[in-house]
Amino acid sequence: MNYCEIKKTDIANGSGVRVTLFVSGCRHHCKGCFQPDTWNFDYGKPFTDTTADEILNALSKGYIKGLTLLGGEPMEPENQPELTKLLRRVKTELPDKDVWCYTGCTLETDLLAGSKSPYRTQYTDEMLSLIDYLVDGEFVLEKKNISLKFRGSENQRILHKKDGIWLPCEDM
Repeated sequence: MNYCEIKKTDIANGSGVRVTLFVSGCRHHCKGCFQPDTWNFDYGKPFTDTTADEILNALSKGYIKGLTLLGGEPMEPENQPELTKLLRRVKTELPDKDVWCYTGCTLETDLLAGSKSPYRTQYTDEMLSLIDYLVDGEFVLEKKNISLKFRGSENQRILHKKDGIWLPCEDM
């Protein structure tokens, strides 16, 4: 897996001050995407154990609320193995930090068990179990709304996992 950027103090991609990992690779190719360079799986730098250590170190700061994954597309099958490994470490070493994930996939049709989507892999269920907030749905330029909190278009949802069930966040 490659990544294009790590922001160590981000306030735009989830609640609180966050560490944000922008992964490379995306097949959605949304019209009006704010980072089309990240569509290329070879863009950026290789994600290594040293990169994971850097992220965990940045997350360990008391003022950091959690980790956000975006891209590119974190749920691309090529990205799921490395991200699942990273999220395991986050939840083990820093269990008080929350995890947000932005995906162009739709939870019910692309990610949940029973889906025949190419985004479903042997890692998907575990990865979802390690995510606290999921912003799902492709960015739709015709539904762009800059007044929305933590999302770019009106079709996108912010879902929060409570007791293993994904629920819409009504307050965001």
